Amino acid sequence: MYITITPQKLGINYSQSSADFVGYLEKENQGLEQQDMEHFFNQYGDEISAEEVVKEIDGNTAKLKKKEPKFYSITVSPSKYELRKLQDNSQDLKQYTRELMKDYVASFNREINGRPITVDDIKYFAKIEHQRTFKGTDFQIIENQPYATKILQLKTDIRNIQEGRTEGNIKRMKKEIANLEKQAPHQQNGKRIVQGMKKDGEQSHIHIIVSRKDASNSISLSPGSKHKASEVEMHGKTVKRGFDRDTFFAKAEQTFDKTFDYKRNYAETYKAKKTFVKNPNLYFSALMKLPANEKALAFKIISKSGLPIVPSIPVSQAQIALRVFKRLRRGTEIAIKSSSIGI
Repeated sequence: MYITITPQKLGINYSQSSADFVGYLEKENQGLEQQDMEHFFNQYGDEISAEEVVKEIDGNTAKLKKKEPKFYSITVSPSKYELRKLQDNSQDLKQYTRELMKDYVASFNREINGRPITVDDIKYFAKIEHQRTFKGTDFQIIENQPYATKILQLKTDIRNIQEGRTEGNIKRMKKEIANLEKQAPHQQNGKRIVQGMKKDGEQSHIHIIVSRKDASNSISLSPGSKHKASEVEMHGKTVKRGFDRDTFFAKAEQTFDKTFDYKRNYAETYKAKKTFVKNPNLYFSALMKLPANEKALAFKIISKSGLPIVPSIPVSQAQIALRVFKRLRRGTEIAIKSSSIGI
């Protein structure tokens, strides 16, 4: 499960309208028949139009300044293992979203009129998408980049030769390009993975737009708060504040597992990912103590997630790479952190 929470920015200021973001989320509907489209929804309504989403989000920004987020984007990307538990990706993920947003509000240390906030106190809209493309931050793109750079330079050299600016052996250069294309470590359907290429397999995921202000447009609810839970004096009153991201992500996993009867492997847990970043030795030690079948699945999950496991070393040998984990920790922290909540 990969979850990110991000405020939408344009340069130094935050987006003043959700229109561009909502338009971006409509991209998969282009060219589809009405019955095949994925529509926006919220806690109680389905088939909500993009126009209504923009109107509701943009109209719920009272007293917010230009340098304050007007809304947040939450992206929830289940793994291929989690998606396999679903019977109907669209309907099941819609059901999960509605439960997830209860976890979201429960992670705030806030009250409204002396009571804890509920899902009815927030304004959000969500949309299911079924395609993903490779981005520049994906490990496949990063590790293919040296090959991409060489290929680009060779193509530039060929163009210079063809336009008479220099001399060289074009045939040899094209052969070198072909070899580099094959040598790139990450391939899909026999082609080098490049930025913008659609990812194969099940890629269903959830996009959620949630207003910074509560549904009454009077109280600010920021998941970007630096505080997990604290109290502050405001206008002579004690006010609770804070958002616990750790709690939210842990609850997100628990809710998915309970809703779909999913048996989560240790390597998939938020706890394990945090342990890896803080203490790779402890993380690896826990992996090695798993039962044989769970350990095999754990290493399979890790290898698919971009974490570096050396395949030539048997995973059953405890000496496998505590040193390898240490040496590669810096590079893998990016992959690990991408699977936790990012603000």
